[in-house]
Amino acid sequence: MKRIIIVFFLLFIIIYSGTIYYHMKKPLPEGMSAEGVTHYVEDVKLLTDITYKNKQNKRVVQHETFETMLKEIQHAEKFIVVDMFLFNKDTNEDQVYPPLVEKFTEELLKKKKENPSVNIVLLTDKINTIYDSYPSEELNDLKQNGVKVIETNVKQLRDSNPLYSAFWRMFGQWGKTKGNGHLPNLLAKSGDKVSILSYLELLNVKANHRKLLITENAAIISSGNIHNASGYHSNVAFRVRGNIINDLLESEESAARLNEQINLPRIPQQAETNTNIKIQLLTEGKIGKHVIEEIRKTDKKDSIWIGILYLADRNVMDEIKAAAGRCVHIYLLLDPNQNSFGNKKSGLPNIPVVAELRKSKEANYIDIKWYNTGKEQYHPKIMLIERETVDTIISGSANFTRRNLYDFNLETDIKITANKETKVVNETKSYFQRLWTNDGAVYTKDADAQSELPLFRYIIYRLQRLLWFTTY
Repeated sequence: MKRIIIVFFLLFIIIYSGTIYYHMKKPLPEGMSAEGVTHYVEDVKLLTDITYKNKQNKRVVQHETFETMLKEIQHAEKFIVVDMFLFNKDTNEDQVYPPLVEKFTEELLKKKKENPSVNIVLLTDKINTIYDSYPSEELNDLKQNGVKVIETNVKQLRDSNPLYSAFWRMFGQWGKTKGNGHLPNLLAKSGDKVSILSYLELLNVKANHRKLLITENAAIISSGNIHNASGYHSNVAFRVRGNIINDLLESEESAARLNEQINLPRIPQQAETNTNIKIQLLTEGKIGKHVIEEIRKTDKKDSIWIGILYLADRNVMDEIKAAAGRCVHIYLLLDPNQNSFGNKKSGLPNIPVVAELRKSKEANYIDIKWYNTGKEQYHPKIMLIERETVDTIISGSANFTRRNLYDFNLETDIKITANKETKVVNETKSYFQRLWTNDGAVYTKDADAQSELPLFRYIIYRLQRLLWFTTY
């Protein structure tokens, strides 16, 4: 009997280990981890959503990205494709947020009513119904009025939380969740109840994390969600035109085909002439590849600006230190990770990361500031590298974390390469300088504040890094 138990135990370990290995290394679905061709364009515009305190200590909210998205919906006549990670109005009961989801839904429904032939597709993540625990009023309204809604099937993606995900794949995924939740909604206290099976799926921590809008006229690649509880977050986005729209549509078609066969429209191919601006689509792991390559290519004549919600990837941090070792000036503008949708957070990962960088031997070339957040987050994911003549911008949905940069989540970024005198480069540099110097308002504060972590939380941080069991 004892031998039988040992055999079964060893067999279980083999199967469990094999499940971990396969789902970490398995082939990606077709169309994932895309590295688009380089396009020459003339029209790229930086859009910013900024929440800040003015000189009178009053909080000011600007929603340039959201308002531009609404205008692009109004101007569309042929198709609208939206891919949005968070698309819900769930909030804590004691908090009031801008009704972004209601306005956006209303604009889509209005467009469909005015022009029934317009093809509207919305891709999103199952987090918005906490994995089928309850229905979404907005998604149902869109479906009932002719909008194609796809809650992306991310099971085909690789596992970023392998020790747990192997258990879920072997035992948890076979249960069916359709309502009947009894557990509290940890993402929004006023949200509907959640089932235990939904929580088991949620713990895989994988997502369609993309945030973009595409029409026949333009595309907006953003760091921000259409999500009420995110309504005060600071974000950045870029509006682009031209042939890259077809690259984005092809990428979105691949994401949609994780659920079903679907053909998204295309725009007529346009002639391109050499301009001072080049643009390229990057998704999933190709984002990490280009971020690391661009930092690695810097020398002492260059500067690196990074504005981001999460900085945690070890490879990126090593390249930042190596660049500082080459006398590259580095400016990091980070969220202190102490608030999320009105809920308090532990300061992970940015506080221990900042402490590490400030104690490193390369610290003299690394300047760090916290964004002066209230109940919102500093939510961009943007890097600007200044060189002698040609600068590089990488921006979109991907934080600088393992989950976002290495083929685990669905992510969409763009890479812009442009001469220093171009408008988009000047806009991006001005954006960073405005926040860094507190020009006209109190945007940022020195990293000397909030740069230490209690020992217990630091131990948790190290365990999370070791076991890969994180939400960032």
